[in-house]
Amino acid sequence: MQKTGIRRAYYAAGFIIAGAAIFLSGLLWSHFSSKNVYDAPQLVTGLGILAVIYGIVRLIQMKMQKTMDCVVVIDRDTVKEFFTDNAIILALLAMVIIICLIEPKFVQGRVLLDILTQSSTRLITALGISMTLLIGGTDLSAGRMIGLAAVVATSMLQTTTYGNPFYPGLPEKNISFLIPIAIAALACLIFGLLNGVLVARFKLHPFIATLAVQVMIYGICSLYFDMSPNNSQPIGGVRPDFAALGQIKLFDKLSILVPIAAVVCFAVWFLLNKTTFGKNIYALGGSKEAATVSGVNVRGTIIVVFVLAAFCYAASGILESAKTAGATNNYGNGYELDAIAACVVGGVSLTGGIGKVSGIVTGVLIFTVIQYGLQFVNVSPLWQQVIKGIIIAIAVALDMSKNSATD
Repeated sequence: MQKTGIRRAYYAAGFIIAGAAIFLSGLLWSHFSSKNVYDAPQLVTGLGILAVIYGIVRLIQMKMQKTMDCVVVIDRDTVKEFFTDNAIILALLAMVIIICLIEPKFVQGRVLLDILTQSSTRLITALGISMTLLIGGTDLSAGRMIGLAAVVATSMLQTTTYGNPFYPGLPEKNISFLIPIAIAALACLIFGLLNGVLVARFKLHPFIATLAVQVMIYGICSLYFDMSPNNSQPIGGVRPDFAALGQIKLFDKLSILVPIAAVVCFAVWFLLNKTTFGKNIYALGGSKEAATVSGVNVRGTIIVVFVLAAFCYAASGILESAKTAGATNNYGNGYELDAIAACVVGGVSLTGGIGKVSGIVTGVLIFTVIQYGLQFVNVSPLWQQVIKGIIIAIAVALDMSKNSATD
């Protein structure tokens, strides 16, 4: 039986028309509304612009791929597939609407900027850990690497006037802030290399290998943090040039962390989608045996993946400590679990070989919106953990059901 549907060109044009209508609605709402609706009209206008841009991009892609006349089938199966694939996003939208109804102040541009700022370092961590998931592994040492990078960087970037300096005799003006940052990154890269060697050379399961390295890093970081004269005191009094790395506001509103995260996001997307190494990552996650037969350097790919992931963790830890202007040895504790959860919610398969950068961004935003939004309406942190656990369980169940359906 032949299925009917609509041409892809009309499908994309529908987004453009709907986006234009939403855009005009936002403008009219902003002009004629007499009530205090905060930034809702501006956000609606922005949503309309995004829909128009999406429709135009889709049209350009179809023209380049010569699929303008292809048909988009809309039937019960495709509708069911759509709701299955986007169940978490639809649930998020419903939650946002409920939060907005409970507390209209949630509809503010400031709230959106805060969510983007909080998501920035989390996204960098998730991008790093996603590469280890794509090869069918994982990385439990991510959080402790974040703490290590934060402690190492801040310990060498304090002002000389601070009352409890980590290195009392360290000159402030004669040392570029890039040198301690490079040392912190190098420390993480060494442990990333260790992860890769344990998994690739000694055939340890990634869970066990990274768990062992996690414990090792925390012990080393704590010993370093406990050195005299610091004696396990929180590190503060960081230099202004280092603090600016995480605290500068572009246009007096947008945190510099957002464009930094966007650059890292593009770099990872380019690596995974436009390079041979990225294709090898997906091939390795799909089937190690098939990748080996195809000529992929399995051992080398695994090692490089863990080193690149460690670089992302180092960047996240350095930026996080710059934003908060301090660090302790407990920085990053549990961050790897949130990152893995965000990846899974964003569509990265735990079995490897499946996942997109756009999905990872979505997963990180989902968890940030949940945490920020529930705090906004004064939901208990205990209930926040319950809701987060439910979402993770649903996401994993959907992932497993999709994989079993394709087998």
